[in-house]
Order: sequence, then structure tokens, then C-alpha cells
Amino acid sequence: MFDKVLIANRGEIALRILRACKELGIATVAVHSTADADAMHVRLADESVCIGPPQAAESYLNIPRLLAACEITGADAVHPGYGFLSENARFAEILEEHSITFIGPTSEHIRIMGDKIEAKVTARRLGIPCVPGSDGAVESEAEALKIAKSMGFPVLIKATAGGGGRGMKVAHTAADLPLALSTARSEAKAAFGNDSVYIEKYLTKPRHIEIQVLGDGQGNAVHLGERDCSLQRRHQKVLEESPSPALNAASRKRIGEIVANAMREIKYRGAGTVEFLFEDGEFYFIEMNTRIQVEHPVTEAVTGVDLVLEQIRVASGQPLAYRQEDITFSGHAIECRINAENPRTFRPSPGLITQWHPPGGLGVRIDSGAYQGYRIPPYYDSLIGKLIVHGKNRDECMMRLKRALGEFAIDGIETTIPLFIDLVRQADVINGIYDIHWLEKYLGQHS
Repeated sequence: MFDKVLIANRGEIALRILRACKELGIATVAVHSTADADAMHVRLADESVCIGPPQAAESYLNIPRLLAACEITGADAVHPGYGFLSENARFAEILEEHSITFIGPTSEHIRIMGDKIEAKVTARRLGIPCVPGSDGAVESEAEALKIAKSMGFPVLIKATAGGGGRGMKVAHTAADLPLALSTARSEAKAAFGNDSVYIEKYLTKPRHIEIQVLGDGQGNAVHLGERDCSLQRRHQKVLEESPSPALNAASRKRIGEIVANAMREIKYRGAGTVEFLFEDGEFYFIEMNTRIQVEHPVTEAVTGVDLVLEQIRVASGQPLAYRQEDITFSGHAIECRINAENPRTFRPSPGLITQWHPPGGLGVRIDSGAYQGYRIPPYYDSLIGKLIVHGKNRDECMMRLKRALGEFAIDGIETTIPLFIDLVRQADVINGIYDIHWLEKYLGQHS
């Protein structure tokens, strides 16, 4: 096991990693920008190192400074959390070159799954069902039109190196295709430095279903069921739940076994999530995230498995602690992402938290590094916490969520709590009848 882990992240996920390390008896190092000097994980870590100014490029994304922090403190492993450098294959390689363990997959798996075209080719080879689309990047408008006509409109243009909805455009007709193609290319170039795009069939009313996996790099892997992430805004997840109201036991078992078998075949190491669109009883692979997900707590709630702790264990060379038959599912869990944003316009709302009163009680969990008197900096993602509730069934879980949202009091800044209070009153949400377009349509009708 590791002696000391450097946490190369900030906010709630940094605190989450710190807690797992402490439960394993591992010393922790918190790195932080000058804007995060008062962050909770910095206060609780055994050591802390300031790695630069507020701008992420000069701090959390600065590999030489992170490497220097490891050498100064003697950290023998780095946990990247999510975002920042968590899916940077070169970062993983550099750490290994300096005899520091990257707590995550191999650089090879990060690189394969980070390129959406290569990931799709790999998924097909492993027997994972995929969305119909181009075999690789499209080079011309004529080629794009030929592929789109063969599949039928609408189609989705996607950046090969994309994420977060950037470099992604829909063409409903042949006339829409040139503009969608050029816009997707320009967005992709600006966001990722790569204007390569590919084409997929655009599903009209799919749900977003993702399968959580764990592997030890030794050929052992398990799936931990699914999460339904269909409530989204601009391709960003807002609320997640497990299990999905749209799946039955047979479909859950089928797709879970396909994914787990694929992870065993490639000897995947660590936590990962294989994401699908689900429509008319069929699953279509979108991408794989080779890291811990923001929404991992709902899986922890229904399985009792500490995903972050297992990430650390298998990265240290230990075999997976679970076989598939050991994974059992209990009850229902829902997570709401609490952002420092206006609940209607979604404009960021950084500033001083003058009151912080989180909810409590049976089945209620708060993952957050915020506290009363903490000043939310304007430089980073607006996520300030996650409210996770668990109940014996979905009805109990929804009632518990309503109660917890009503107790959650944050003053001094605007948050998305009022949005969730509104959403859990809607019949479609209560009954679990929604797709990936539902939330944007609802917001458009109530703006």
C-alpha cells in the first residue's frame, strides 16, 4: 500500500479522496492554488503545497509543479480525481517515469478511450453495441453527406477529442449538414486544439445510461450496475439515479455482463464508466470515462462499495476485493449536483457563503468541501456539493430527496437548490419518465 498520496484536484472530490486515504491509513498531500488556500481538503490534509495562481493552467494543470510537489513531499502516488489531468495519458506516463503511481488506468487505456473514434473501434471489437456512424473521422462535406444519407437524418456531428458537449452539433436535414459540420469543427479546434469530427446517428428520445466498472489490471473486473443520467442541460448531467427506472433486471444483467467481460479482456485497472444511449430496448455505446465520475456516490449507496478506496487498492497492486457474485444491489439512490449558479439563468454565482446548513438524517449524504464563511472562487467549475439520498425503493427515495432539499440552506450566493425543489414536484420526474432532452424542453417552457 502507498505511504503518501498527493491529491491533484480541488473541491468536493479532493475531500472525498482524502477521506478514503485516511480510512486506509495513508498520509495525504493537498495541492492548491492561491485561490484555494482556505479549502477544506487543504485544512484536513497532512501536508499542503501551493502550486500556483488561480488560473488552472498555472496550477492544477501544471504538470512540472505537480511533479515538484510530489518530490518535495515524498508522495509515492497521485490521485487525479475527475477533470483536470484525470484523463491525461502523458501525465500518467510522466509519473510512472518518476516511480510515482498514477491512481487510475494505464496510459494506454486512457489514450485509447480518450479518442472517441478509437474508443468506438475498441468497443466494437470487445462486443459492446455501438451507435451507427462513421468508422473514423470525416474528411469532407461530401463524405459526411454520403454517410448521413446512408444512416438517415437526423445525425450528430461530434469532436473526436470532445467532451462536455463542445464540438457537438445536430443536423436534422441535408441542408443543415454544412453548417453543423463547420461549427463542430471550429468549436473542436478552439476547445481541444483538434478539429477532427465524426458522425453518429442521432437518437430522438434516448436515455443516458452508464455502467460502473472496477478492474484490477490482472484480468479481474466487475460491474456495479447502472446510473441513469438522462436529466441534462447542454449535455451536462444535473441529476443521476441508480437503478434506472427504464431498465428491468434482464436488460441490466445483459449490458452489465457485456461491459464486465470487455474490461476483463483488456485487463482494465481502476474505476471506469462505460456510457450508453438507451432507446427502444437497445444500448448504444457513446464513450468510456477512465476515471471516477462525479455521480459515483449513487452507486456506492446501492452497492455499499467504496469506489475511491478500491481505486487506491488496485492501483497499489492488490487484486480486486470483489467477484461479480459479491456485488448486490439494495434500494434506490439519487444525486443532485448543487452548483453555485442562478437556478434559472445558470449564471455562475461565486462569493462568500454566509450560511451553510446541510440536511441530515437516515439515508442522506452530502459530499462538499464548502462551509459557512468559505468564499467560492470564480475561477473553476461551479459545483459546490452533491446531495445524495438513499431509500428502500424509488418512492421512498424521492420523498427523502424532497425533505432533504427543503432542509438545505445556503445563503450569500445563488444555488441550483430551487431548481431541484421544482423538478422533484414534476410528474415526469416523480414517475421516472424522461429522456436526455426532457430538462431542456422543460426549462425552455418555464424560462
